[in-house]
Amino acid sequence: MPPAHHRAGFVAIVGRPNVGKSTLLNRLVGQKLAIVSPKPQTTRGRILGVITRQDAQVALLDTPGLHVAKGGLNARMVRLALRTLADADLALFLIEAGPPAIDAATRKAIDQVKAANKPTLLVINKIDAVPRIQLLPLIDRWKDLHPWTDVYPLSALKGENVEGFVDALIAHLPEAPPMFPPEQWTDMQERDLCSELIREQLLRHTGQEVPYSAAVLIEQFDES
Repeated sequence: MPPAHHRAGFVAIVGRPNVGKSTLLNRLVGQKLAIVSPKPQTTRGRILGVITRQDAQVALLDTPGLHVAKGGLNARMVRLALRTLADADLALFLIEAGPPAIDAATRKAIDQVKAANKPTLLVINKIDAVPRIQLLPLIDRWKDLHPWTDVYPLSALKGENVEGFVDALIAHLPEAPPMFPPEQWTDMQERDLCSELIREQLLRHTGQEVPYSAAVLIEQFDES
């Protein structure tokens, strides 16, 4: 029986490619669920990671990066990210710390978040890579672009400010019962997770178009 005032909800992690969305998911859940590489569009699908506490449950949804897609797989990835955003209770819009690169693609991504009409937290990732004195001007610049629900600087890679960030997420979720059993932290099958880990190595160790045209099919999987 969950306690009174239990909070729960779906949280979509969105943003431009390569800003650390998958790293943040892995850090918050404490498990390697989403593969990570220096190449853009590493994440192709929606990845669920569940945080369960006695008084709350957070269902995090990692998504493909929002980018200008001309068709094919890239267009499907963007549509999936936007559908995930539309179904979420709360959105996290990730950016990198550093001089703001607010180009046309970034403005389009912000417009897509605005159109979803969801409470949205601006998450400034990779704060370990810049002097702290640069953060306040950066926050002010991004606040001019959208009325964010709140702003949180952190480092998903180093874990800076992450523990308090989970508390902040919970505070923005609606009162609701748990959606998943307490022992469940994803909906991925082991076979699918292994397939993604193999694809991660393809992305890391091959160049040009090879990793983007490759898919991993596991023909035999022994769970013993």
